[in-house]
Amino acid sequence: MGLLISILMAVLIGSIGGALVRNGMPGGFFGAMLAGFAGAWLGSLLFGSFGPVIGGFAVIPAIVGSALFVFMLGLLSQALRKSV
Repeated sequence: MGLLISILMAVLIGSIGGALVRNGMPGGFFGAMLAGFAGAWLGSLLFGSFGPVIGGFAVIPAIVGSALFVFMLGLLSQALRKSV
């Protein structure tokens, strides 16, 4: 049950992070899950663990980290498109 809650929280956090950034995260469910897990890692690395913790995710740093991850992924995607 804990793994299911973690996956659902990762999708929710990834979706919120993608919605905060102009260029959304591609990949639907799996893209949002990737953004949620990467965002939680990046957010906890940069900001620590504060705020409510649900399913093992500190929600506020995870959302900010997810938005940063999607933003950086969008910049990388634009740079790769311009170089081709």
